[in-house]
Amino acid sequence: MPQLGESIAEATIVSIGIKVGEQVHGDQEVIEVETNKAVMSVTTPCPGRVEELLIEIRQSYPVGAVLGYLEASEEEAAKLGLDAVPFPPASQPGEGEQAPSGRPAAAGGVAPTVRGLPVPAHAAGASYMSPRMKARMNELGLHAADVAGVAGSGAAGRVTIEDLEKFLSSLEKNEMTPASSMRVAVADAMRRSWTRPLATVALPVILDPVLKHRRESNPKPGPALYALRALGIALSENRAPAGRLIGDRVVHPAAIDIGFAVEAEDGVLVPVLRDVDRKTLRDLAPRYNDLVELARQRRLPASATGGSVATVTNFGTFGLTWATPIPLPEQTLVLGMGAGRVAPHWDPEKKQFLPVTEINLTLSFDHRVLDGGAAGRLLARVAALLAEPQGL
Repeated sequence: MPQLGESIAEATIVSIGIKVGEQVHGDQEVIEVETNKAVMSVTTPCPGRVEELLIEIRQSYPVGAVLGYLEASEEEAAKLGLDAVPFPPASQPGEGEQAPSGRPAAAGGVAPTVRGLPVPAHAAGASYMSPRMKARMNELGLHAADVAGVAGSGAAGRVTIEDLEKFLSSLEKNEMTPASSMRVAVADAMRRSWTRPLATVALPVILDPVLKHRRESNPKPGPALYALRALGIALSENRAPAGRLIGDRVVHPAAIDIGFAVEAEDGVLVPVLRDVDRKTLRDLAPRYNDLVELARQRRLPASATGGSVATVTNFGTFGLTWATPIPLPEQTLVLGMGAGRVAPHWDPEKKQFLPVTEINLTLSFDHRVLDGGAAGRLLARVAALLAEPQGL
């Protein structure tokens, strides 16, 4: 299993496009795998014949796991340095065990990593968990938040192993479906994000200048792209709000890379546009449209994910006028756009109310890094830039 992205530790087999005994070409796409970010392909290192496959559909395998064996000529192996000692498998056989053909055993399925998570304040029953309880939860792949609602019968209302087992037994009486890898990934990201103090500020913004500019543009940028570009310019003028607090230091971004939320099947993906502050709206539009389609197909390249300093989300597409989106764990900011609606606006020159298209612009942020005043100034700068879209 290759390293499919900087933060990817494992991938699930979706389909196998080859059979044992089949001849393959070099760099041929033979296995399709799914990570928590996209569907990707595993390719062959060189031409040869498929000797053995050690994988199963819907099973997860860690990076470095042996997926199968390819019989190649000595010349091809030497050309790619594959005649050296192979990458060690992620797990070794126990004493006396041997994989087929005398090879080391390949890695099998892996369970999701369980991280320690805070428990909501109202869930007193799970405020303390014994080592035995943690071990059982780790065995089941459960998080602390999963048992937050379990009533405890132990001392001071603590949840016991018996309470947990009764809770799990009661679940069997209900209809259950397996959560997709994307849903599990989104849940884990939101749990980690919620460990920080988050706040939201908002500002009503007249969108008519953007709509007029969009009608006259070719290609037509999406509304979220206007906000993304405006945020990029605002952050290039003052990078402090995009900093991340690590220990007792604020780490400022080397580049203004901004992600945007795209709804995919059973979750949300966040493609990333690089160097947003250095590219015009016209330059960004083609790449933006390409990434939207790739995200919907769950085929985002690794170069288009991760490493962003903020995210823009257009929750107005769902008819929502106000929301408080949550920044990703590695980000400090998320800019949200609400649905446009016609509202009266006072024109001081004409001394009368005129109809305008107005949206709510929200900025959710890590309150450890910046305060309401700094967040408000950043949001006001974004609004000012949207008022003059020809400068984007």
